[in-house]
Amino acid sequence: MINETLVVAVRVIISFFTLLIFTRLLGKQEVGKLTFFDYINGITIGSIAATLATDLSEKAWTHWVGLAGYALLTYLLQYITIKNRYIGKVLDGEPTVVIQDGKILEKNLNRMRIKIGELMMLLRDKNIFDITQVEYAIFEINGKLSVLQKPEYLPVRPSDLHLETRTNGLSTEVIQDGIIIEQNLKQRQKDIAWLYQQLRKQGIQDVKQVSFAMILPDEALYVDRFEDHVNEESDLSDYEGPF
Repeated sequence: MINETLVVAVRVIISFFTLLIFTRLLGKQEVGKLTFFDYINGITIGSIAATLATDLSEKAWTHWVGLAGYALLTYLLQYITIKNRYIGKVLDGEPTVVIQDGKILEKNLNRMRIKIGELMMLLRDKNIFDITQVEYAIFEINGKLSVLQKPEYLPVRPSDLHLETRTNGLSTEVIQDGIIIEQNLKQRQKDIAWLYQQLRKQGIQDVKQVSFAMILPDEALYVDRFEDHVNEESDLSDYEGPF
């Protein structure tokens, strides 16, 4: 019993770090952007890694070779699809237009094996309830629907009204749990004297009173205290209970 436990523990360590290395080599990709093949391939690789860790009826080497083989083939396919556009289209497929000028292209929809009801659901998920407002709807290779509305139904943008806008930029955290993060201050070309000056403007004399603070894109300082002074906290609960 003890020997089997030790063997499993060692195999777990091997499979864990092997899987970690292979996933790093194969690159980063959001789950929502995976093609169906990528999704199934990822499940298969994970299944082999789990078998490597727990299946004591076979040698660990054979499972490891299978895991390495899947990872290597996946890497080669990724490389080939990047270098060869035609093979990439064959392996990954192409986007398919399913609505054009408010008209459903049934032939393309049937080729994608998508029902009209499913198409309507995906449109509603995009907050489109009137199909006549759609200029183009395209099924991407990851199964998601991209929609371009007709110009007259697009939301108004500041540029349409010739309004001036400011650059968004990034916010930078400078205080967390009463501790100043000096490196982040330097990145925004600020110093501690500036930080204390901004805190005093908001009636804060001691940095220990601050739970969280960050410099906003417009150079203003957002501050959240440990003791928040709100008139009445909002309660979304619909019943009185212990939780």
